[in-house]
Amino acid sequence: MVEIDKSISFDGRDIRLKVGLLAQQADGSVLIQSGDTSVLVTATRSKARENIDFLPLLVDYEERMYAAGRIPGGFLRREGRPPEKVVLTSRLIDRPLRPLFPSWLRDDIQIVATTLSMDEQVPPDVLAVTGASVAVLLAKIPFNGPMAAVRVGLVGDDFIINPTYAEMEAGDLDLVVAGSPEGVIMVEAGANELPEADIIEAIDFGYEAVRDLIAAQQELIKELGIELTQEASPEVDPTLENFIRDRVREPIKNILSQFELDKSARDLALDEIKASVETAIAELPEEDPLRVITATESKALGNVFKDITKQLMRRQIVEDGVRVDGRKLDEVRPVSCRVGLLPRRVHGSGLFNRGQTQVLSAVTLGTPGDAQEMADDLHPEDAKRYLHHYNFPPYSVGETKPLRAPGRREIGHGALAERALVPVLPPKEQFPYVIRVVSEVLSSNGSTSMGSVCGSTLALMDAGVPITKPVSGAAMGLIKEGDEVRILTDIQGIEDFLGDMDFKVAGTDSGVTALQMDMKINGLSMDTIAKAINQARPARLHILEKMLAALEKPRTEMSPFAPRLLTVKIDPDLIGIVIGPGGKTIKGITEETGAKIDIEDDGTVTISAIDVDKAERARSIIFNMTRKLNEGDVYAGRVTRIIPIGAFVEFLPGKEGMIHISQLADYRVGKVEDEVAVGDEVIVKVREIDSKGRINLTRLGIHPDEAAAARANSGVNKK
Repeated sequence: MVEIDKSISFDGRDIRLKVGLLAQQADGSVLIQSGDTSVLVTATRSKARENIDFLPLLVDYEERMYAAGRIPGGFLRREGRPPEKVVLTSRLIDRPLRPLFPSWLRDDIQIVATTLSMDEQVPPDVLAVTGASVAVLLAKIPFNGPMAAVRVGLVGDDFIINPTYAEMEAGDLDLVVAGSPEGVIMVEAGANELPEADIIEAIDFGYEAVRDLIAAQQELIKELGIELTQEASPEVDPTLENFIRDRVREPIKNILSQFELDKSARDLALDEIKASVETAIAELPEEDPLRVITATESKALGNVFKDITKQLMRRQIVEDGVRVDGRKLDEVRPVSCRVGLLPRRVHGSGLFNRGQTQVLSAVTLGTPGDAQEMADDLHPEDAKRYLHHYNFPPYSVGETKPLRAPGRREIGHGALAERALVPVLPPKEQFPYVIRVVSEVLSSNGSTSMGSVCGSTLALMDAGVPITKPVSGAAMGLIKEGDEVRILTDIQGIEDFLGDMDFKVAGTDSGVTALQMDMKINGLSMDTIAKAINQARPARLHILEKMLAALEKPRTEMSPFAPRLLTVKIDPDLIGIVIGPGGKTIKGITEETGAKIDIEDDGTVTISAIDVDKAERARSIIFNMTRKLNEGDVYAGRVTRIIPIGAFVEFLPGKEGMIHISQLADYRVGKVEDEVAVGDEVIVKVREIDSKGRINLTRLGIHPDEAAAARANSGVNKK
């Protein structure tokens, strides 16, 4: 292939596409660059495997340490298990790409995006999304594209396209918009309680830039002489569909109109109808064409049955305005909430029920040392103080399967709930705890991620975390039949599975904190997106009202089993004194008080203990040993060694001074050993700090009240 270098400029930033230079044996490949960030994206297609009834699309995003000029750590000195950021980027590429492949496509398709170089200005994730579209087009895979993505930031009152890391950190919005020629196809956002109108404007702003990238891809394909003709879909024998439709149409319609049925009963009834068709086909003569079709296409019956169920469910919504559980289109399922469900050894818990979706969230409060280190050579992030983990066990949907490590879905749902709650968390200076929330999905029938947001808000308040505002969330759905569009509030499982959109909206009563929209059609107009966002607000407020009825505001007292944190600020130059040689001093304080001590590079010392008195004791010791010494200060100390001219006394951990023999008593002392011995506790006063920083002590001129106070505040390690 001839090499082509194409540049696209918008909003003061350039994106460059290089085709024909790298990975020439891949079916399609492109090097997409912006600034010094370069991502190689490839697309490869293999023939379909037998009996596959889904699109086996595999999307992998990879980062190499050489991209930042670094060598990996560890024994092997090579990249290992991908971090969470990499998993989330793989999902970001997959979500707008997958719905644009034809529904009949069953070939194995793999997209691999590899970051080859990376600067501190341009995040590679949205480049990889756009690059995936280019690679698929170059590979001539059936695709309803092109597709592209941009990031939108908000700095002050201005929206900007593809902001830098610094601009993202300083702004109130981090929004990714992906779209096709037909409209918006994916949205991912975190926001600082922005009004719905601002969110809608930001999506529209981003889609305008997406259109420019789509046009550039179309020009590139034209330059290369590639025809974007679609392969014909496989012909479907109507015999099987007609046979099934005649037997199941009315029974399915009857089941879908029995609004009192819950998910399990409805699924069981539909399975029985499907089984009756299988029996009817099995009873046909062996030479009957239907027996031949089902023998060669084992998945055919299930696919046709699903299509008929989908058509009938959607028609009921569009024509009758009624859903399978009898709700109106904008109605939320029954909501109930509880807090403090688990014993108080768990620092906080919240149980959230919405219909048959049930999520239990549990909060654990930890010390700064429990934070998850996120900063590495590729991601300019600090340690993460808030961790949100989401678990989806098989029993939540009545299934049995082996338990495995969290998959991409679990990681993605946890990240969405985390993003929704971060804007309302108290600042570190006010609440120095590390917070971990685990959301256990106990029962699932739609929108467990938003259930996690609601349950976790309750759990945080139950734990006494002073969040600024409670957060609730709702998932919106869509049914589009021709020009008829219906937006559904609080979708359940069947409406997600057979519908066209899953649009999750989370926020406070003031505004939106997180968005995530995924489509199953080729794009959505801004009018429909705006309607969905606005329709979500009353649903969120209704759910929020139910939550606040269970717990109106954060508790003022934490669990007695939660650690008590105290902080003290010291001069960073004195950190070594607190730690001591080989950690001896800090270990001694920990052994004496039972408190855990974390020290940050800026001199912030955090002390934690279940017993607040132990934490206060440790803080007092550290404060005393790092405070500026003044002549005349009185301390209780312990004799550590004796020399002929005096005795050395440790009067603060790691701090020693010497009492000259002439200062041991108000009379002449013949031998130091006549007055003190190693290990004796003595009350001393700072007499002098000489020009070399040496501390001279005295036992003379100490008032009894000063001595009593010194004993009470003693920082000497007990022997």
